[in-house]
Amino acid sequence: MGHWLDRNIIEPGKLPLLLALAAFVLTFVITRVITRLIRAGKGPFGNVTAGAVHIHHVVPGVILTVIGGFGAVAGGRHGFGSALSAVLFGVGAGLVLDEFALILHLDDVYWTEAGRKSVEMVVLTAALVGLLLAGFTPFGVNDLSEDELQNRAGVAGTVGVNFLFALIALSKGKARLAVFGVVIPLVALIGSVRLARPGSLWARRFYGRRPRARARAILRSYRHDRRWSGPRRAVEDWLGGKPDPPRPLERG
Repeated sequence: MGHWLDRNIIEPGKLPLLLALAAFVLTFVITRVITRLIRAGKGPFGNVTAGAVHIHHVVPGVILTVIGGFGAVAGGRHGFGSALSAVLFGVGAGLVLDEFALILHLDDVYWTEAGRKSVEMVVLTAALVGLLLAGFTPFGVNDLSEDELQNRAGVAGTVGVNFLFALIALSKGKARLAVFGVVIPLVALIGSVRLARPGSLWARRFYGRRPRARARAILRSYRHDRRWSGPRRAVEDWLGGKPDPPRPLERG
């Protein structure tokens, strides 16, 4: 059955990646449903504790990721063991990235504004893996002809140029464009030629003595955030739940 799927639906060798992605997305969805039920005080679920220690689901996530990763390395790309390792890795990665913000801040920020980073990371990861399944290769190598692929210098040049575009986009404060640009070079090119975001490394380095460029960057960033922040927050609230309102400052 697994070999039939591998040969007739997706490219050879990509079945483990498909299984990992499906397990990753499903784990995130189920985890968010359970945590929202716990937050609302509904259902039979509750926080897992060991004495006074709250065991976050990133802990079993790390364990499953390690088991699945080493199993995939040892098992190759075919067979039941490979499929099982892919599922374990996907489940573990889903649990880990669902608490990405906790790892980033070293604090339980799951239901705070900072916790939105977890949802962003999950969506970004799922999108990138989906592109890989669709046949995209990092740094535009998939765009090369057979003759160009035989030319090592040509491949190295293509990878180097596309990596440079992604690096410039990242330095301009366009992290999402830079990440997607690793897989789709045109995206990195767009990010590298547009104005940098205020406060980015590029803006601090090159806009310090260019007040007009700095003013244009601030205006464009303001317009972009005003246009897209609302829809982005609505999608994140739908996927991960609304964060708690900020607590008022305690008065001494």
